[in-house]
Amino acid sequence: MKTTQRLAILMLAAASLTAVVGCASTATQESTGQYMDDTAITTRVKAAIFNHATLKSAEINVETFKGVVQLSGFVSSSADIRNAVALTQSVSGVKSVKNDMRLK
Repeated sequence: MKTTQRLAILMLAAASLTAVVGCASTATQESTGQYMDDTAITTRVKAAIFNHATLKSAEINVETFKGVVQLSGFVSSSADIRNAVALTQSVSGVKSVKNDMRLK
């Protein structure tokens, strides 16, 4: 009975360790919590761009990875690029902004 009990405890410990390590982040992969945080950041950035009078949210793509927001797409003016970057930097949770936007 003790052997069966020890085996069960060992298997439970192995399963727990696998679950913890499986949800940990790496340099190229986010943990589940980071993914949820990044999704929230992306949503807040898109909302800020959508609510800005001169920016066209359909022209600007927003992607977030570990708090770093990448903006891409084609916009009408340099002022739109500056506004989009400034808005993005003002969103909580944004660590930095990569600007890959281009003028039409």
